[in-house]
Amino acid sequence: MMFRLRGVVPWLGVLLVAVPALGAQGVRPVAEQITAATQALPKEMRDGAGVMGYKVPGKLEWLRPTKNGMMCLADDPAEEQFHVSCYHDGMDPFMARGRALREAGVKGAQVDTVRFAEVKAGKIKMPTAPASLYQIFGKKDAFDAASGTVKQGNPLFVVYIPFATTATTGISTTPSDTKPWLMFPGTPKAHVMFSLTM
Repeated sequence: MMFRLRGVVPWLGVLLVAVPALGAQGVRPVAEQITAATQALPKEMRDGAGVMGYKVPGKLEWLRPTKNGMMCLADDPAEEQFHVSCYHDGMDPFMARGRALREAGVKGAQVDTVRFAEVKAGKIKMPTAPASLYQIFGKKDAFDAASGTVKQGNPLFVVYIPFATTATTGISTTPSDTKPWLMFPGTPKAHVMFSLTM
């Protein structure tokens, strides 16, 4: 890890403190972004996961290629909260389209309205098998670079099964903290929600 010194010269009696160096306008070093992003995954899946992150603010780009079918998005330095996510690359056409629409100024539910129409028109290919998504949310300083871990983050785990319904899966659509449940049934982004308390 690189460091920079903060403070004034020591002969004035003020201690210089070493703090992690950030790149251009607060962008973390690439190695830190990769470590932070992959924390969302189980340990055995981290080394092979591809990671997209930031070398300059506002420009999401590949930091490391995918080797195991999982890809992760690093924390966006422009956002107020810490958030990393990793998902099976079968979901990438859908996810990437969502990012492109938001970047173009499309907001809220309209993003899904556009994507759902494009899926129906065959412009976005959805996976034909279940696809996982792992996320961690937290305060902006949730990632501790010294230990390479996320402190007090809130994980979330779902499995996408596009167009799934209760009839096709036997999974209830009633939200629950103790049982899996199906969110957005019958849509391209239908997914099974899991609670950490299960």
